Amino acid sequence: MSLYSAGVEYGLHCLLFLVDDLGESREASVRDLAELQGVPHEYLAKVFTKLAKARLVVATEGVRGGFRLARPADEITVLDIVTAIDGHKAIFDCRDVRDRCALFEGVAPAWAIDGTCAIHAVMLTAQKRMEEALAQQTILDLSRRLGRKAPAQFSTQVVRWINDRRESK
Repeated sequence: MSLYSAGVEYGLHCLLFLVDDLGESREASVRDLAELQGVPHEYLAKVFTKLAKARLVVATEGVRGGFRLARPADEITVLDIVTAIDGHKAIFDCRDVRDRCALFEGVAPAWAIDGTCAIHAVMLTAQKRMEEALAQQTILDLSRRLGRKAPAQFSTQVVRWINDRRESK
C-alpha cells in the first residue's frame, strides 16, 4: 500500500507539462492533460481543484481556458504538491503497544511508557527527513530531470499536441 494517492502522481506529472524548457509556465486544460497522460478526467479535475485551492495553479479564463502555475516553477516544491493533494500524512501511526505487554498485567510501569516511544521517535525522524527531501525538490527540478532524459523534440511535441487541442475548441 502506498503512502500517497494516485492523485499525487497525476498532479506531479501534470505540473511537469505546465513547465516549458525555460521553467516558464504554460497553460493547459485538465481535459487535455488527462487525455495526454491517459488518466481519468473527473479524478484529475478534483486534483486540480485542490492544487488551485493551495494556490499552486490558477485557472485561466475563456473558451480555451485551463490552468497554469500560480508561481514560478522553482518555488513550487514536491512537498507543496503532496500536501495540497493528500494533506499531511503521517508515515506511522503509533498504537502505544509498549504499554500492553502481558508481563505488566494491565498496569504498565512508568519506565515503559515515559517519554516518546523509541520506535515512534525513529518514525518521526524518518517522516521529517522524507518531508525535507520532498521540500528540497521543485517542479522545475523535476522538469529539468525529464528534459535531460527525454528526446529534444518531446517538449515541442507536447506543446504542439496541447495547442492543437486548444485551437480545435
